[in-house]
Amino acid sequence: MFSSTDYGYMAQALRLAEKGLYSTSPNPRVGCVLVRSDQVVGSGWHERSGEPHAEINALAEAGAAARGATAYLTLEPCSHHGRTPPCADALIKAGIARLVTAMQDPNPLVSGRGCALLQNAGIEVQTGLMGAEAKALNIGFITRMTHGRPWVRMKIAASLDGKTALNNGVSQWITSEAARRDGHRFRARSCAVMTGIGTVLADDPQLTVRHMETYRENVRQPLRVVVDSRLEIPVDASLLRGDGELIFTTTAGEGKILALHDMGARVIVLPDENNGVDLAAMMQRLADFEINELLVEAGCKLNGSLILAGLVDELVVYLAPYLIGDMARGMLKLPELSDLAQKRALKIHDLRTIGPDIRIISRFS
Repeated sequence: MFSSTDYGYMAQALRLAEKGLYSTSPNPRVGCVLVRSDQVVGSGWHERSGEPHAEINALAEAGAAARGATAYLTLEPCSHHGRTPPCADALIKAGIARLVTAMQDPNPLVSGRGCALLQNAGIEVQTGLMGAEAKALNIGFITRMTHGRPWVRMKIAASLDGKTALNNGVSQWITSEAARRDGHRFRARSCAVMTGIGTVLADDPQLTVRHMETYRENVRQPLRVVVDSRLEIPVDASLLRGDGELIFTTTAGEGKILALHDMGARVIVLPDENNGVDLAAMMQRLADFEINELLVEAGCKLNGSLILAGLVDELVVYLAPYLIGDMARGMLKLPELSDLAQKRALKIHDLRTIGPDIRIISRFS
């Protein structure tokens, strides 16, 4: 169905799409390559929300040479008016002869319609080339469109015996600087970073992207989210120095909420569930805010609650080659099992060393 040449050009389109890893939120990461007579005549990628899509950038570079070309596109072209006009119409107007896409758009406003428009215009359309790679690049966007919540990635730094802090709360630093830099790459690709009020009170984290020289050129920082059922967050907390932070609570404390609103934060009151925030409802609200990928950097209590609620898709665990001991704090607060048949299964997705530490990426099967 697809030739080796097709694979080569689609791989090129995927590399272009990956350039938007840190910048396209909340839109998907998309790349496009236009080929005519075995020559690339135009290429482009979607850089930022509200700016031209990959197809438009590629068509602008190609100009009249786009007529009769094959378009290699990592995601089905949009067919609706969103922040920008429909790309399907632009491809038809440019006169391309063939469209090869990696995957269908999971957005119900688009799914199948973009390809259908081109087919109805007499353009040959083929879908499914390197689809797994395209899906991996947009795993959060796909999850939000198909499940109504973000892709939830939980990051944990621990000792080799699974401890995240001493019993007195001291945790800086268990893992190496190399592991911390690597962790900031996950922050950078995320639409939002979440923590719990316990971590805020104990560590006063910033939750911003640092330790990435190239990222500093891009002003986008992930949205900061706090789960704070009793609205205990101090008004001088470091993570409140940004703009538009989200605080999920069960307490309608009008005075505190107004003070936080005046600082630019947004407080969302959700139903109380088991003496805490309704986590499933919270994830749905995050999807309403167009959060594709959510990175959780929290303590054992919130970590455990999210896993018990079935709301975690992926674990990113950094293990440092140290032993801290039984009395230190663990990674997850989970109920005791009476039988090994009750264990939660994961599948190792990636395993490598980062400096002196081990990084394990696993997903719930």
